[in-house]
Amino acid sequence: MSYEELVYSSLAFLLILFLSKSCLHFIRLCTKKSVLTAWPIVGMMPGLFHNMHRIHQFATEFLEESGGTARFIGPWFTNVDMLVTADPANVHYILTKNFVNFGKGPEFKKIFDSLGEGIFASENESWENQRKAAKFFMVNTSFQQFVAETTWKKVEKHLLPLLESALETGNKMKLDLQEVFQRFAFDCTVLMLFGHDPRTLCKDSNDLSVVRAFHEAEEVILLRHVVPESVWKLQRFLQVGSEKKMTKAVETIYSFLAKCIRYCEAGNGNGNDMFGCYKRAIAENQEAVKVPEEIWKDTTLNFLVAGKDTISTTLSWFIWLLEKYPEKKEKIREEIVANCPTGKWGFSTLDELKNLVYLHASLCESLRLFPPVALNHKAPLAFDRLPSGHVVEKNRKIVISFYSMGRMESIWGKDCLEFKPERWISDRGTIINVPAFKFPAFNAGPRSCLGKEIAFIQLKIVAAAVISRFEIQVVKGHAILPDASVILAMKNGMPVNVYHCY
Repeated sequence: MSYEELVYSSLAFLLILFLSKSCLHFIRLCTKKSVLTAWPIVGMMPGLFHNMHRIHQFATEFLEESGGTARFIGPWFTNVDMLVTADPANVHYILTKNFVNFGKGPEFKKIFDSLGEGIFASENESWENQRKAAKFFMVNTSFQQFVAETTWKKVEKHLLPLLESALETGNKMKLDLQEVFQRFAFDCTVLMLFGHDPRTLCKDSNDLSVVRAFHEAEEVILLRHVVPESVWKLQRFLQVGSEKKMTKAVETIYSFLAKCIRYCEAGNGNGNDMFGCYKRAIAENQEAVKVPEEIWKDTTLNFLVAGKDTISTTLSWFIWLLEKYPEKKEKIREEIVANCPTGKWGFSTLDELKNLVYLHASLCESLRLFPPVALNHKAPLAFDRLPSGHVVEKNRKIVISFYSMGRMESIWGKDCLEFKPERWISDRGTIINVPAFKFPAFNAGPRSCLGKEIAFIQLKIVAAAVISRFEIQVVKGHAILPDASVILAMKNGMPVNVYHCY
């Protein structure tokens, strides 16, 4: 596309926004009957922009009204035309049953270009090789033990003292628990990958530029899903608006990643981290598949994104839910006391974590309501028809709303909005194995998350340690809302007061 075409497209898009504001009052009247209206020329874009601040809840209402699957129509001259679904039958068909026909699609790499050729963005042989190499470590008990020990050390040496400090100051020290968890998860994930501790959680650390860079990039990625490609590409060309922020964020992230890799290549890692294990496996000619150097760097970036977001986002929403449902928190504490006589939980073995069944169920329930990754992006390689009856042409963008799936009455019943860990526990007292196409917090099918077990290990260690020691309350009057981002963080953070648990 030429520069002139980009300019004209941008001007046309500005006209759409003008028209959107002009008919806003009329839209409000109409949307009493319909969540989203398709208007001439501008399509459904006015309603979308009017609800952009609550995009995930809005998508849920849109899908609920549409029976679980609906077409989103953008302005007639743009490529913003997609099918949105939260139908388990469709999800199973796309992610598992007919997996071979649903790839990332041509738009995915444009929108997620910052992921490079890593495991989440790659396809076919490259993806298979990276997944096989990653699986070599992820399912290894020794590696899981290493992750558990480094996570507990981080909890014991940094997270718990930080919470204690807030308590000792009478909560005069401002504490955003979401930011604390983001820093904690970032440190743990970098340790897992490179054996290097960036120490962003330390009291004396003021450099949070890399952590913030990831958050800014994730916000821009969501915008790219709904803003016409010509507009955001023009912004990137001119280095203005959200794309200027994106460029700076990516530069910060890749600079940090290069520093971590140099650290490992200089022999500073402990050898048990993923980078060290991979190098050792290659040197010993084990069955791990060798991945090209430049792609392996992208893979580590992808795992860094996945690891830090899963842990920090889940912990933040989990603690908030427990404040809203104190009776569930008490049940978790009773279970901890039953498995730890002192009442203050500390990590010992991986087997001990398996005894925390109610805690595991509670984390599953939190993940159902607030999946860290709110959506998935697919496109068919050839014409297809979904189980819902919807026809999808080649390369038609399909967005699966994981957030909406956890809140559909048709999937989870009339109590779908309640935090109810009991729905995950069988009569025998074991965890119920819910199909991934109904509970896709860790994706589903061949691309299901390899780090699921490791994520639960880390989540249980942190949750048990914090809940058994502290009572955490969100500052009164602070509104907790999901952010308009591809990662389901809290929009305005989570300022809290910390008290001892008695």
